[in-house]
Amino acid sequence: MNPTSKLFDKIRIGPRKGRTAAPAEPPRCERPGCDAPGPHRAPKGRNSEGKFWNFCIEHVREYNQSYNYFAGMPDDAILSYQKDAMIGHRPTWKLGENAASGKRSPRKGGVPKDEAYVDPFDLFAASGQKRPHREAEASKPKFGPVTLKAFETLTLETTADSATIRLRYKELVKQFHPDANGGDRSLEDRLREIINAYNTLKAAGLA
Repeated sequence: MNPTSKLFDKIRIGPRKGRTAAPAEPPRCERPGCDAPGPHRAPKGRNSEGKFWNFCIEHVREYNQSYNYFAGMPDDAILSYQKDAMIGHRPTWKLGENAASGKRSPRKGGVPKDEAYVDPFDLFAASGQKRPHREAEASKPKFGPVTLKAFETLTLETTADSATIRLRYKELVKQFHPDANGGDRSLEDRLREIINAYNTLKAAGLA
């Protein structure tokens, strides 16, 4: 935008002439018996946070000198309040006793560790202790895509032992070998896949 343009001067909006806002009248002082303006605010005190009195300058000074937020509180309640104020009145717990350790946190509606977050490496588990489901996962064998494909070719579960794998291999070879089906060579590709799958499992030490 070019402020020196004639178009800019035409669209510029200025204050309306002859219309001035009347100054707001300050509230009256709320000290009984005082009719002076009360533009100065003073907090009403404990259990009335966010609420204020309106006083004149003389009475707000008098109020501030005698103001005591802890008036009427017992000493142990004052000490507890001051202690909580150091941490912003937020809940706290000892190290290792929050949701990560499986115990309920002090906040209302604390959730167990298995529902609070995912800890795939057990970084927050207790020393020398692992979750049961983590131990079960660790006990499961891990196979690559080639090994998994070999199990699929032999129509076997990944939990099959070596004896089951060898038995299944012999059954499939007898089923698809040309000598067993009258010399039909249309199934040679399938037989080749079975042999390769068995060799893959054997090389992996599973058969």
